[in-house]
Amino acid sequence: MIFQRLIWAALATAVVVGSVQTGVQHLQAAPLILAAEVFESQKAEAPEPVAPATHVHAEAAAHGHDHAHDHAVAPEWEPENGLERIGWTWMANTLHAFSMALLVFAVMGVCLWRGASLRALPLALWTAAAGWLVFHFWPSLGLHAEIPGMDAARLGSRQGWWLLAAVSAALACASIAGLRSPLRWAAAVAWLALPYVVGAPHISTDPLAGFGPEAQTALRQLGTQFIWATTWISLSFWASMGLLGGLAFQRWVQPGLLVVLKGVGVADAGAVGSAR
Repeated sequence: MIFQRLIWAALATAVVVGSVQTGVQHLQAAPLILAAEVFESQKAEAPEPVAPATHVHAEAAAHGHDHAHDHAVAPEWEPENGLERIGWTWMANTLHAFSMALLVFAVMGVCLWRGASLRALPLALWTAAAGWLVFHFWPSLGLHAEIPGMDAARLGSRQGWWLLAAVSAALACASIAGLRSPLRWAAAVAWLALPYVVGAPHISTDPLAGFGPEAQTALRQLGTQFIWATTWISLSFWASMGLLGGLAFQRWVQPGLLVVLKGVGVADAGAVGSAR
């Protein structure tokens, strides 16, 4: 019973939060991405290395039959601009919101199990604030959002550092919320500092080096605007997640969860019930 309530509450939250995020993305980020894509064709590509002369004929003989089939390769599918792209974006945002709602509800459940005295809505807002810190703010200080056409470090390196920053921020939040020792603040600071001691991966050259002066000026302005746009998108996502998730948790999940906690004999379940 509690599992069904959890799924339905997360799904209801995800539909609304995913719709909010899609609308904010359409207003804030989409125009900037489309404007940056206009300049992509102006980027000067690095020349490909030329094969040694002694191997030119051998390679031509070995791979000549492949050239006849190059033109037959089908382009990768992508949604058409307009309603189709918006629809797929909404679906992706809703699935993402569903997974994050389940995570928020799980964290709230653990807090209730540990005897948290906050009501459901304030607890959800604090949990959403931690989610914003973990999944956006702390990683973005080292690796900010990038517009199309910018050069960057290897994808694997960036993904690894982003994961390190997110996990470190999550451990910092867990240290503050879960530990009772005064040293929990020192532990949180140490966790937060760890990814920046390691250092975020960046390229040594200008990420816009392949563009002309006018394109670079325009893209730098678009890049700054894009960083702010993604920040507002993330804030709106986690704010709506905290508000709607808190209401859904209080309405559908918390009553059943309190019954389960009392049934297994959790000592603080009675105190948790008073927080409703």
